[in-house]
This record gives sequence, structure tokens and C-alpha cells, in this order.
Amino acid sequence: MSPERSVPVRILLDRRLDPPPREAVDRLVSLPFVVVGVTQGDVDPAWLELCDVAVAEDDPVLERVEENLTTQPIAATTLALLLRAAPSRTVADGLVAESAAYSVLQSGPEFATWRAANPPRPDRDEGPRVRVDRPGDTLVITLTRPDRLNALDAQMRDELVDALALAAADRAITNVEWRGEGRSFCAGGDLDEFGTRPDPASAHLVRLQRSVGRALAQLEKPIVTFLHGPCMGSGIELAAFTGTVVGAPDTTLALPEIGLGLVPGAGGTVSLTRRIGRLRTASLAFSAEPIHVTTAKEWGLVDRIES
Repeated sequence: MSPERSVPVRILLDRRLDPPPREAVDRLVSLPFVVVGVTQGDVDPAWLELCDVAVAEDDPVLERVEENLTTQPIAATTLALLLRAAPSRTVADGLVAESAAYSVLQSGPEFATWRAANPPRPDRDEGPRVRVDRPGDTLVITLTRPDRLNALDAQMRDELVDALALAAADRAITNVEWRGEGRSFCAGGDLDEFGTRPDPASAHLVRLQRSVGRALAQLEKPIVTFLHGPCMGSGIELAAFTGTVVGAPDTTLALPEIGLGLVPGAGGTVSLTRRIGRLRTASLAFSAEPIHVTTAKEWGLVDRIES
């Protein structure tokens, strides 16, 4: 069966089932399809290890998950493979694996279909993307692209890497705060830039050389990120690398990449799995549905809620 025609494997799970054999879980790691666990009440955790995503039978998200898995099978299978091995990878290894998968998908048919239906806008905005303030021993990094909901483009990425390098190098800086102007902390990557690099292989190397996620993970100083408004894609993937995530009451979080024929590309398969685990990361990514900040706090994706 080709990847284009692959369909998810659906398993109905309830408490009456005996645990699956350990070898079944071990064999799952490299199998090129997505296993959906449809749960009825509490189930043995061993069965959840055999699933790429688990959704309650009466949860309305289930329909959305199965729709995305069917319409974007290449991206879905790629994401499942990434997430299965995520717990065994270091942060650095995880970022390399995610970037490689993301680059391959950018040359694939699902992303090409999305790009053709959503051509980039020709107009570009000018001006700085990041402001750095220094009140005492705290470095405050603020995203300053409010008219585009602080969408992360290459310029913002580079300015963020430079700001984090300053935080790492200056011994007088003991704390970092990260904020965003306007209606959203960061509504994700700049869609107008997606797929505009000359080739995916070059984009892969640039992504690794200028990795905001790696800079955040390596910064050995407390970082507090303040979220508000719709925070999608990179807006939550990068925030999840920081030590403390504070959400305003109007915060919503989502991973919409599968709808573009892609996987999270700003480090989400690394940062989110460490905060909320593989299955909840998969639920966010495979459904592409937003969750409210209260749910995010219950999961551990947000540490506290503040007005």
C-alpha cells in the first residue's frame, strides 16, 4: 500500500482487554501507519503505548482526527513516526529529526496542494521584529509585529536568536521574560514564507543553524513566557521550551500544521512531548483543534493563568 492510500488503523479499547504483548509495542516504532485508539472508559496504559493517538469514543475531536489522518496521510504518518521515538531522543537529536521530516514534507504533494490553494501575499511589512529591554537584571524580549499577530518569519527568528545569545553571554542578566505586542503573543509561523526557500535541503540547514528552540533549551537562566490570544504552531512550540509559561484568560493553543501537509517545525515534537507527553501532543497535532488555556493548564502546557 502506498503512503498516499494508507489509512489509519482504528482500535476500539475498553477495560476488559488484556494488555497487549510487549513485542507488539516494540514493533510499532517503524511501522508506516497511524494507530488510533478509540477508548471506552479507562483502559490499560499498555494499550495506550500501542497507539499514536487516543481519543474517547464520544469525543467530537475524534471525527476531526480521523478526517485529518485520511486527507493528509503522508504528514500524519510522518508525525506518528516522529512522536513514537521522541521520548528516546535528546533535545538536539529531536530538533534534527523534526527539521529533516519537515523539510521532506515541504517537497511533498500535500504541502504543494496547500501552497497552490494559498499563494503567499506579495506585500511585506518592514521594521524590527523584536524589542529588547533591560530593567535591572532582567532581559525582556518582546515580539513587535502586532499587525501580523507576531507571525514568526526569518527576520524575527534571527532577531530572537540574537536576543537569546545576549541573554546567555551577559552574566549580569539573571532572568528573561518573553512577551508579544498586540492581540496575540504569536499566532505561528509566517505562512507567506512557507516553502519560499530555494530548496528544502538548504532550509533544513538554515533551520538548524538558527534554531530558536535550541537557543531556548540551552539558555541556563529562568525564562518566563507570557501568552495571550491565539497562540498557534511556533507560538506554543517555542514557548514550551521555556521554564515557566503564563497564559492570559483569552489564550487558546493549537497545532495546525497537519492541515498544511506538514508537521510541527519549530521544535514542537521535542518541547511539547516533554511537557505534556506523546499522546496529548498527538491529540493537539492530529486534530488541529484549539484548546483553551484552562485545558492547557490541566495538561501542564501552561503553568499558571494570569490576567
